[in-house]
Amino acid sequence: MRDSSSLKMLGITTMMLVFSVLHETSGRDLRQVTEPKIPAACESLKGSGGDETAVIQKALSSCTKGKTVHLVSGTFVSGPLTIPSGIGLWIDSGVTLKASSNAKLFDKGKNICGTVSTQYNGCNPFISMKNVDGSGIYGKGTIDGQGGVKLTGKSQSWWDLAHEAQVKNQYQNNPTLVDIESSREVILYQVSIVNAPNYHVIVGSTNGFTAWGVTINTPPSTRNTDGIDPAGSQNITIHDCSITTGDDNIAIKAHFAPSRHISVTNCRFGPGHGMSIGSDIDEGVSDLTVENLVQHDSLNGLQIKSDRSRGGLVTNVTYSGVCMRNVTNPIVLNTEYSKTATGDHIPEYKGITFSNIEVLTPGKFTFDGFSDAKPIQATLHNVVIAKGSTWVAKHAKITGNYVEGSGGKGC
Repeated sequence: MRDSSSLKMLGITTMMLVFSVLHETSGRDLRQVTEPKIPAACESLKGSGGDETAVIQKALSSCTKGKTVHLVSGTFVSGPLTIPSGIGLWIDSGVTLKASSNAKLFDKGKNICGTVSTQYNGCNPFISMKNVDGSGIYGKGTIDGQGGVKLTGKSQSWWDLAHEAQVKNQYQNNPTLVDIESSREVILYQVSIVNAPNYHVIVGSTNGFTAWGVTINTPPSTRNTDGIDPAGSQNITIHDCSITTGDDNIAIKAHFAPSRHISVTNCRFGPGHGMSIGSDIDEGVSDLTVENLVQHDSLNGLQIKSDRSRGGLVTNVTYSGVCMRNVTNPIVLNTEYSKTATGDHIPEYKGITFSNIEVLTPGKFTFDGFSDAKPIQATLHNVVIAKGSTWVAKHAKITGNYVEGSGGKGC
């Protein structure tokens, strides 16, 4: 599996041919996605720095389909907002939309939002798009979840609650920032999403989602702050996005329905838990292309994780043109994410291709299949790893070679 020969011997023509074939046959978003345009405004609002929930929601609810509510200037503070079908929210450059620090505004009726509890899912999201078609969030402004700000009437922040829940092995009841459910053709364009109390963006049971030029930035010390989570969704494009967070930079899941036809292109990941598939993938993940990705200072790089309690088939996945630096686990394919899991939802990973991967610093590479009957099946083309790395393979059929490089300061 290891080849210590010079990279020059591989030949440029051969490398280009391999890349071309993979590019044409790999699964990806079936749509022809181009850079979005911001729709015209139906109403323009100026922020006062105070609570503007009612003002923003009234404007969204009365807006004409195909147009946006334009937050023109200032700072807006708000409780939960719902974006209707066909409507956009335009947050202009220099504008900040802050999630209120009053946990009661987000409570679902269980009176547990803003608490650590044995119950979970007690909070409504900050921004909801449910059963919509053609809705979106646009502009170069900022959505600030205020995760580190003390909650109204309390001595703790959302992030303090998350840490307490981890210590107590209970649940943090913190809101997601953007929740998209059972929808079509939703767009996030250019916006910055920061300081999430919980997940940044969830995309559930949706056909057609584009995140283009989006920045996600939450401190790496935070818990359960995934960047973008497509779950049971298809025809997804995540392009030119920058993501730093305390959990998975992207996590593709498939608990209620398959996730497929997904493209992640030209993105940059800082600290986080990586470009992940899992953990809930019992309905299967397929037809994913990750192309031209730079990752640095991260726990994981390219990760597929599950176990027998929630596993399924992951297939036709291509990683191409990936550069990593200071990543602890550059590649980790794990079928025993929980060592104590039980059940018959067996994880199976096959048709996984790594092409033109360069890892500049030493790390651990893990291919941990479930059994000889259901091994990991992966192919390597021009995979270069740093000297001093460790390579562990169990129940794995790996085709192709990796090469040890001298490392460098690229990426």
